Amino acid sequence: MSGFALQPARVEDAPWIAELRAVVMRPDLERLGRYDATRVRQRFLTGFQPDLTHVITVAGTVVGVIAVRPEQEERWIEHFYLYPDHQGRGLGGEVLRWALRQPPEGLPFRLNVLQGSPARRLYERHGFVWERENPVDVWLVRHPA
Repeated sequence: MSGFALQPARVEDAPWIAELRAVVMRPDLERLGRYDATRVRQRFLTGFQPDLTHVITVAGTVVGVIAVRPEQEERWIEHFYLYPDHQGRGLGGEVLRWALRQPPEGLPFRLNVLQGSPARRLYERHGFVWERENPVDVWLVRHPA
């Protein structure tokens, strides 16, 4: 897989991104006994920051989204969702490598995944390590080289 492009998200993108989030997270949330169709969408809509979010396209087709939120002492990768038919083909790794090059340099990256999520393997292959966890979430960190 290669040739992805990014475009800035817009406020109008919020409903379809919330729906994508629900589709992608549903299997893990159901496995954890935490799926709520309204809540999974509302949690995204409440915190959506289009200025930090990028729409991922391949050959002109929207295939997902990713947000990189800089803070004073760290950077957070958030809302990284690919449609299921675009998962497992290397695109996630390519987009993640792009995200890891975002400024400011020299700060750690942090993110969280649901317990048991296969996405954790992707992050660990790219240098993220366990930081802490609770019964639902696992927080990972990637320290600067």
